[in-house]
Amino acid sequence: MSTTTPTRPEAPEPLAPAVGHRRGLPRFGGTAVFAAGLVLAALATLASGWSWGLFAVYGIVLGCLVTYVVSRAVEGRRKATDRLVTALVSSAFAIAMVPLVSLVYTVVSNGIGRLDGTFFSNSMVGVVGEGGGAYHAIMGTLIITALATLISVPVGLLAAIYLVEYGRGRLKKALTFFVDVMTGIPSIVAGLFAYALFAIFFGPGIRFGLGGAVALSVLMIPVVVRSSEEVLKLVPNELREASYALGVSKWRTILKVVVPTAIAGLGTSVTLAIARVIGETAPLLVIVGITAATNFDPFDGRMATLPVYAYYQLTQPGVPPEFGIGRAWTAALVLIIIVMALNVVARLISRFFAPKTGR
Repeated sequence: MSTTTPTRPEAPEPLAPAVGHRRGLPRFGGTAVFAAGLVLAALATLASGWSWGLFAVYGIVLGCLVTYVVSRAVEGRRKATDRLVTALVSSAFAIAMVPLVSLVYTVVSNGIGRLDGTFFSNSMVGVVGEGGGAYHAIMGTLIITALATLISVPVGLLAAIYLVEYGRGRLKKALTFFVDVMTGIPSIVAGLFAYALFAIFFGPGIRFGLGGAVALSVLMIPVVVRSSEEVLKLVPNELREASYALGVSKWRTILKVVVPTAIAGLGTSVTLAIARVIGETAPLLVIVGITAATNFDPFDGRMATLPVYAYYQLTQPGVPPEFGIGRAWTAALVLIIIVMALNVVARLISRFFAPKTGR
Protein backbone atom coordinates (compact mmCIF):
# COMPACT_ATOMS: atom_id res chain seq x y z
CA MET A 1 0.00 0.00 0.00
CA SER A 2 1.55 3.21 -1.12
CA THR A 3 1.24 6.42 0.87
CA THR A 4 1.48 9.91 -0.51
CA THR A 5 2.62 12.91 1.46
CA PRO A 6 0.05 15.74 1.30
CA THR A 7 1.38 18.81 -0.37
CA ARG A 8 1.32 22.15 1.46
CA PRO A 9 -0.93 24.68 -0.27
CA GLU A 10 0.97 27.43 -1.94
CA ALA A 11 0.71 30.97 -0.56
CA PRO A 12 -1.66 33.15 -2.55
CA GLU A 13 -0.19 35.65 -4.91
CA PRO A 14 -0.19 39.23 -3.53
CA LEU A 15 -2.94 41.34 -4.95
CA ALA A 16 -1.91 43.93 -7.46
CA PRO A 17 -2.64 47.52 -6.43
CA ALA A 18 -5.96 48.78 -7.67
CA VAL A 19 -5.88 50.86 -10.80
CA GLY A 20 -6.35 54.54 -10.05
CA HIS A 21 -5.68 54.16 -6.30
CA ARG A 22 -4.82 57.48 -4.69
CA ARG A 23 -2.81 57.89 -1.54
CA GLY A 24 -4.05 60.24 1.15
CA LEU A 25 -2.43 63.21 2.85
CA PRO A 26 -0.50 62.59 6.07
CA ARG A 27 -2.24 62.84 9.42
CA PHE A 28 -1.71 66.56 9.77
CA GLY A 29 -1.49 67.19 6.06
CA GLY A 30 -4.75 69.14 5.91
CA THR A 31 -3.59 71.49 8.67
CA ALA A 32 -0.22 71.98 6.96
CA VAL A 33 -1.85 72.76 3.62
CA PHE A 34 -4.21 75.28 5.27
CA ALA A 35 -1.20 76.86 7.00
CA ALA A 36 0.45 77.24 3.60
CA GLY A 37 -2.64 79.13 2.47
CA LEU A 38 -2.27 81.39 5.52
CA VAL A 39 1.32 82.13 4.52
CA LEU A 40 0.14 83.16 1.07
CA ALA A 41 -2.54 85.31 2.70
CA ALA A 42 0.08 87.03 4.87
CA LEU A 43 2.19 87.81 1.81
CA ALA A 44 -0.85 89.18 -0.04
CA THR A 45 -1.82 91.30 2.97
CA LEU A 46 1.70 92.72 3.29
CA ALA A 47 1.66 93.66 -0.38
CA SER A 48 -1.52 95.72 0.05
CA GLY A 49 -0.81 97.16 3.52
CA TRP A 50 -1.17 95.05 6.66
CA SER A 51 -4.61 94.76 8.22
CA TRP A 52 -5.84 92.02 10.53
CA GLY A 53 -9.30 92.09 8.99
CA LEU A 54 -7.88 91.81 5.48
CA PHE A 55 -5.57 89.01 6.61
CA ALA A 56 -8.56 87.10 8.04
CA VAL A 57 -10.44 87.39 4.74
CA TYR A 58 -7.43 86.41 2.64
CA GLY A 59 -6.54 83.62 5.06
CA ILE A 60 -9.96 81.97 4.94
CA VAL A 61 -10.26 82.25 1.15
CA LEU A 62 -6.72 81.15 0.28
CA GLY A 63 -6.54 78.52 3.04
CA CYS A 64 -9.76 76.84 1.91
CA LEU A 65 -8.80 77.16 -1.77
CA VAL A 66 -5.33 75.65 -1.33
CA THR A 67 -6.73 72.88 0.87
CA TYR A 68 -9.32 71.93 -1.74
CA VAL A 69 -6.93 72.05 -4.70
CA VAL A 70 -4.20 69.96 -3.03
CA SER A 71 -6.66 67.45 -1.60
CA ARG A 72 -8.45 67.18 -4.94
CA ALA A 73 -5.16 66.41 -6.72
CA VAL A 74 -4.03 63.84 -4.13
CA GLU A 75 -7.18 62.31 -2.60
CA GLY A 76 -10.02 62.87 -5.03
CA ARG A 77 -13.17 64.95 -5.17
CA ARG A 78 -15.09 63.48 -2.21
CA LYS A 79 -12.23 63.81 0.28
CA ALA A 80 -11.43 67.29 -1.04
CA THR A 81 -15.02 68.39 -0.46
CA ASP A 82 -14.90 66.99 3.07
CA ARG A 83 -11.69 68.86 3.82
CA LEU A 84 -13.14 72.06 2.34
CA VAL A 85 -16.21 71.92 4.58
CA THR A 86 -14.02 71.10 7.59
CA ALA A 87 -11.83 74.12 6.86
CA LEU A 88 -14.89 76.39 6.53
CA VAL A 89 -16.40 75.17 9.81
CA SER A 90 -13.08 75.49 11.65
CA SER A 91 -12.61 79.01 10.27
CA ALA A 92 -16.09 80.00 11.43
CA PHE A 93 -15.31 78.65 14.91
CA ALA A 94 -12.04 80.59 15.02
CA ILE A 95 -13.82 83.80 13.99
CA ALA A 96 -16.45 83.27 16.70
CA MET A 97 -13.72 82.78 19.31
CA VAL A 98 -11.89 86.02 18.43
CA PRO A 99 -14.28 88.45 20.20
CA LEU A 100 -14.62 86.10 23.19
CA VAL A 101 -10.87 85.77 23.66
CA SER A 102 -10.41 89.50 23.08
CA LEU A 103 -13.09 90.32 25.67
CA VAL A 104 -11.62 88.03 28.31
CA TYR A 105 -8.08 89.29 27.66
CA THR A 106 -9.15 92.94 27.86
CA VAL A 107 -11.11 92.50 31.08
CA VAL A 108 -8.40 90.45 32.78
CA SER A 109 -5.55 92.74 31.72
CA ASN A 110 -7.40 95.88 32.88
CA GLY A 111 -9.01 94.46 36.02
CA ILE A 112 -6.35 92.23 37.52
CA GLY A 113 -4.51 95.20 39.03
CA ARG A 114 -7.23 95.93 41.63
CA LEU A 115 -8.15 92.32 42.35
CA ASP A 116 -6.85 92.44 45.91
CA GLY A 117 -8.10 92.14 49.46
CA THR A 118 -9.05 95.81 49.68
CA PHE A 119 -11.41 95.48 46.74
CA PHE A 120 -13.29 92.65 48.49
CA SER A 121 -13.34 94.17 51.98
CA ASN A 122 -13.92 97.93 51.55
CA SER A 123 -16.83 100.00 50.33
CA MET A 124 -16.75 103.41 48.63
CA VAL A 125 -17.66 105.52 51.67
CA GLY A 126 -15.46 108.62 51.66
CA VAL A 127 -13.44 107.46 48.65
CA VAL A 128 -12.97 109.87 45.75
CA GLY A 129 -9.73 108.85 44.05
CA GLU A 130 -7.44 105.96 44.89
CA GLY A 131 -8.55 103.07 47.10
CA GLY A 132 -12.01 101.82 47.87
CA GLY A 133 -13.57 98.54 46.95
CA ALA A 134 -16.75 96.76 45.94
CA TYR A 135 -17.65 94.84 49.09
CA HIS A 136 -21.03 96.57 49.31
CA ALA A 137 -21.74 95.91 45.62
CA ILE A 138 -20.78 92.23 45.85
CA MET A 139 -23.02 91.69 48.86
CA GLY A 140 -25.87 93.59 47.21
CA THR A 141 -25.58 91.46 44.08
CA LEU A 142 -25.64 88.24 46.09
CA ILE A 143 -28.62 89.33 48.23
CA ILE A 144 -30.75 90.58 45.33
CA THR A 145 -29.93 87.55 43.16
CA ALA A 146 -30.78 85.20 46.04
CA LEU A 147 -34.16 86.91 46.49
CA ALA A 148 -34.82 86.72 42.75
CA THR A 149 -33.99 83.00 42.85
CA LEU A 150 -36.39 82.43 45.76
CA ILE A 151 -39.15 84.13 43.76
CA SER A 152 -38.40 82.61 40.36
CA VAL A 153 -37.49 78.98 41.02
CA PRO A 154 -40.77 77.83 42.68
CA VAL A 155 -42.90 79.71 40.15
CA GLY A 156 -40.84 78.54 37.17
CA LEU A 157 -40.64 74.89 38.24
CA LEU A 158 -44.34 74.65 39.09
CA ALA A 159 -45.26 76.28 35.79
CA ALA A 160 -43.05 73.86 33.89
CA ILE A 161 -44.56 70.87 35.72
CA TYR A 162 -48.04 72.11 34.86
CA LEU A 163 -47.20 72.57 31.18
CA VAL A 164 -45.66 69.09 30.89
CA GLU A 165 -47.87 67.00 33.18
CA TYR A 166 -51.25 68.73 33.35
CA GLY A 167 -51.53 71.39 30.62
CA ARG A 168 -54.01 70.78 27.83
CA GLY A 169 -55.77 72.78 25.16
CA ARG A 170 -55.88 76.54 24.76
CA LEU A 171 -54.62 77.38 28.26
CA LYS A 172 -51.38 75.48 27.65
CA LYS A 173 -50.90 77.16 24.27
CA ALA A 174 -51.54 80.59 25.79
CA LEU A 175 -49.08 80.01 28.65
CA THR A 176 -46.43 78.73 26.25
CA PHE A 177 -46.93 81.78 24.04
CA PHE A 178 -46.59 84.24 26.91
CA VAL A 179 -43.50 82.47 28.25
CA ASP A 180 -41.90 82.78 24.82
CA VAL A 181 -42.81 86.48 24.70
CA MET A 182 -41.40 87.11 28.19
CA THR A 183 -38.15 85.40 27.20
CA GLY A 184 -37.45 88.14 24.67
CA ILE A 185 -38.53 91.29 26.52
CA PRO A 186 -35.82 93.94 27.06
CA SER A 187 -34.41 94.06 30.56
CA ILE A 188 -35.24 97.76 30.94
CA VAL A 189 -38.92 96.86 30.60
CA ALA A 190 -38.62 94.56 33.62
CA GLY A 191 -37.07 97.40 35.62
CA LEU A 192 -39.82 99.82 34.61
CA PHE A 193 -42.46 97.23 35.50
CA ALA A 194 -41.01 96.74 39.00
CA TYR A 195 -40.71 100.50 39.51
CA ALA A 196 -44.31 101.12 38.39
CA LEU A 197 -45.56 98.28 40.59
CA PHE A 198 -43.92 99.49 43.79
CA ALA A 199 -44.55 103.16 43.02
CA ILE A 200 -48.27 102.40 43.36
CA PHE A 201 -47.79 101.37 47.01
CA PHE A 202 -44.79 103.43 48.14
CA GLY A 203 -44.94 106.47 45.89
CA PRO A 204 -42.60 107.72 43.17
CA GLY A 205 -38.87 107.66 43.78
CA ILE A 206 -38.89 104.29 45.55
CA ARG A 207 -35.54 102.52 45.50
CA PHE A 208 -34.85 99.26 47.34
CA GLY A 209 -33.41 95.80 46.80
CA LEU A 210 -36.70 93.88 46.75
CA GLY A 211 -37.75 95.82 43.65
CA GLY A 212 -34.55 94.72 41.93
CA ALA A 213 -35.27 91.11 42.89
CA VAL A 214 -38.76 91.36 41.39
CA ALA A 215 -37.33 92.89 38.20
CA LEU A 216 -34.76 90.10 37.88
CA SER A 217 -37.42 87.46 38.57
CA VAL A 218 -39.43 88.78 35.60
CA LEU A 219 -36.41 87.99 33.43
CA MET A 220 -35.57 84.75 35.21
CA ILE A 221 -38.96 83.02 35.35
CA PRO A 222 -39.38 82.41 31.59
CA VAL A 223 -35.83 81.02 31.38
CA VAL A 224 -36.54 78.60 34.22
CA VAL A 225 -39.89 77.60 32.73
CA ARG A 226 -38.58 76.97 29.23
CA SER A 227 -35.44 75.06 30.25
CA SER A 228 -37.22 73.03 32.96
CA GLU A 229 -40.01 72.16 30.54
CA GLU A 230 -37.53 70.70 28.07
CA VAL A 231 -35.81 68.73 30.83
CA LEU A 232 -39.10 67.26 32.11
CA LYS A 233 -40.04 66.21 28.59
CA LEU A 234 -36.91 64.04 28.50
CA VAL A 235 -38.18 61.82 31.34
CA PRO A 236 -39.37 58.56 29.69
CA ASN A 237 -43.13 57.99 29.79
CA GLU A 238 -42.45 54.36 30.73
CA LEU A 239 -41.42 55.52 34.22
CA ARG A 240 -44.70 57.35 34.68
CA GLU A 241 -46.73 54.40 33.37
CA ALA A 242 -44.90 51.98 35.65
CA SER A 243 -45.73 54.18 38.64
CA TYR A 244 -49.38 54.46 37.60
CA ALA A 245 -49.54 50.67 37.18
CA LEU A 246 -48.56 50.30 40.84
CA GLY A 247 -51.48 52.47 41.86
CA VAL A 248 -49.44 55.59 42.68
CA SER A 249 -51.30 58.86 42.28
CA LYS A 250 -50.20 61.39 39.69
CA TRP A 251 -48.88 64.00 42.11
CA ARG A 252 -46.81 61.40 43.97
CA THR A 253 -45.50 60.10 40.65
CA ILE A 254 -44.35 63.61 39.76
CA LEU A 255 -42.82 64.13 43.19
CA LYS A 256 -41.16 60.74 43.60
CA VAL A 257 -40.37 59.67 40.03
CA VAL A 258 -40.37 62.53 37.51
CA VAL A 259 -38.62 65.23 39.54
CA PRO A 260 -35.86 62.96 40.97
CA THR A 261 -35.16 61.63 37.48
CA ALA A 262 -34.82 65.15 36.07
CA ILE A 263 -33.14 66.72 39.11
CA ALA A 264 -29.77 67.11 37.39
CA GLY A 265 -31.26 68.97 34.42
CA LEU A 266 -33.49 71.08 36.66
CA GLY A 267 -30.52 72.12 38.80
CA THR A 268 -28.54 73.00 35.71
CA SER A 269 -31.38 75.07 34.25
CA VAL A 270 -31.81 77.02 37.49
CA THR A 271 -28.08 77.69 37.78
CA LEU A 272 -27.85 78.90 34.18
CA ALA A 273 -30.90 81.14 34.73
CA ILE A 274 -29.13 82.73 37.70
CA ALA A 275 -26.04 83.30 35.57
CA ARG A 276 -28.29 84.90 32.95
CA VAL A 277 -29.65 87.63 35.26
CA ILE A 278 -26.79 88.26 37.67
CA GLY A 279 -25.12 90.71 35.29
CA GLU A 280 -28.21 92.76 34.37
CA THR A 281 -27.70 96.49 34.76
CA ALA A 282 -30.71 98.37 33.36
CA PRO A 283 -33.46 97.08 35.70
CA LEU A 284 -31.27 97.51 38.78
CA LEU A 285 -30.33 101.01 37.67
CA VAL A 286 -34.03 101.92 37.54
CA ILE A 287 -35.40 100.35 40.72
CA VAL A 288 -32.40 99.78 43.04
CA GLY A 289 -30.09 102.70 42.33
CA ILE A 290 -26.60 102.98 43.79
CA THR A 291 -25.03 103.84 47.13
CA ALA A 292 -21.49 104.10 48.44
CA ALA A 293 -22.34 102.45 51.77
CA THR A 294 -23.07 98.85 52.66
CA ASN A 295 -26.75 97.98 52.98
CA PHE A 296 -27.79 94.43 53.84
CA ASP A 297 -31.53 95.19 54.08
CA PRO A 298 -33.27 94.67 50.72
CA PHE A 299 -36.52 96.10 52.11
CA ASP A 300 -35.20 99.53 52.98
CA GLY A 301 -33.06 101.94 51.00
CA ARG A 302 -30.78 101.79 48.01
CA MET A 303 -28.34 98.96 47.50
CA ALA A 304 -25.20 98.72 45.37
CA THR A 305 -24.81 95.93 42.83
CA LEU A 306 -21.79 94.97 40.75
CA PRO A 307 -23.22 95.88 37.31
CA VAL A 308 -24.45 99.30 38.47
CA TYR A 309 -21.23 99.82 40.45
CA ALA A 310 -19.16 99.20 37.32
CA TYR A 311 -21.42 101.53 35.31
CA TYR A 312 -21.05 104.42 37.75
CA GLN A 313 -17.32 103.89 38.22
CA LEU A 314 -16.89 104.10 34.46
CA THR A 315 -19.21 107.08 33.82
CA GLN A 316 -18.36 109.02 37.01
CA PRO A 317 -14.81 107.94 37.83
CA GLY A 318 -13.86 111.02 39.86
CA VAL A 319 -10.53 112.84 39.80
CA PRO A 320 -8.14 111.46 38.69
CA PRO A 321 -10.29 109.14 36.55
CA GLU A 322 -7.92 106.18 36.19
CA PHE A 323 -8.72 104.83 39.67
CA GLY A 324 -12.46 104.71 39.06
CA ILE A 325 -11.98 103.14 35.64
CA GLY A 326 -9.72 100.51 37.19
CA ARG A 327 -12.40 99.68 39.76
CA ALA A 328 -14.95 99.34 36.94
CA TRP A 329 -12.76 96.83 35.11
CA THR A 330 -12.21 94.84 38.29
CA ALA A 331 -15.95 94.74 38.98
CA ALA A 332 -16.49 93.39 35.45
CA LEU A 333 -13.80 90.76 36.08
CA VAL A 334 -15.50 89.69 39.33
CA LEU A 335 -18.80 89.34 37.47
CA ILE A 336 -17.15 87.12 34.86
CA ILE A 337 -15.61 84.99 37.62
CA ILE A 338 -19.01 84.60 39.31
CA VAL A 339 -20.69 83.60 36.06
CA MET A 340 -17.91 81.10 35.32
CA ALA A 341 -18.29 79.65 38.82
CA LEU A 342 -22.05 79.26 38.29
CA ASN A 343 -21.44 77.42 35.03
CA VAL A 344 -18.99 75.09 36.79
CA VAL A 345 -21.62 74.45 39.48
CA ALA A 346 -24.15 73.63 36.74
CA ARG A 347 -21.74 71.10 35.23
CA LEU A 348 -21.11 69.51 38.63
CA ILE A 349 -24.84 69.27 39.33
CA SER A 350 -25.41 67.63 35.96
CA ARG A 351 -22.59 65.17 36.61
CA PHE A 352 -23.23 64.10 40.21
CA PHE A 353 -27.03 64.20 40.34
CA ALA A 354 -27.77 62.58 36.98
CA PRO A 355 -29.51 59.19 37.25
CA LYS A 356 -27.04 56.32 37.25
CA THR A 357 -27.74 54.01 34.30
CA GLY A 358 -24.86 51.57 34.81
CA ARG A 359 -25.29 48.27 36.65
